[in-house]
Amino acid sequence: MHITRADFRDPRLAAFLQAHLDDMEPTAPPESRHALDLTALQGGGVRLWVGRAGGDADGILGTVALAPVDDGHEELKSMRTEPRVRGTGVATSLLAHALDDARRRGVSRVSLETGSMEFFEPARRFYARAGFTPCEPFGSYVEDPLSSFMTLGLGPR
Repeated sequence: MHITRADFRDPRLAAFLQAHLDDMEPTAPPESRHALDLTALQGGGVRLWVGRAGGDADGILGTVALAPVDDGHEELKSMRTEPRVRGTGVATSLLAHALDDARRRGVSRVSLETGSMEFFEPARRFYARAGFTPCEPFGSYVEDPLSSFMTLGLGPR
């Protein structure tokens, strides 16, 4: 898989990210959904990567982003794998890429919010296998029974 920074002019990226938002819509009320839209992903300090099988002509296999929380602390966002390739290592590669980038830039902690419902159980297991552990809400998040929060301290790799 080839991982590059996102090209926000690519209409395939907009469609892929909209599919992510559409997947989240039935899982919780709007105040408990925290996925970023295309505009928010272009905000200050946000870094979005796209994984493709090959060159630019190939479809998007997955995305991952990091957004600043505070000094040395970033949030994992927009982690999504194309449903037809789930379970093939796409998410593992994208997560490793994002965490390596964070380490290179001196980030000491990466945290995430995901749903607490059964729909998100595979995601929570994936993050736990990667070393993320449950934590309290961070940044501007507040306690929400529909959210699970996890964090990972980064040391040198």
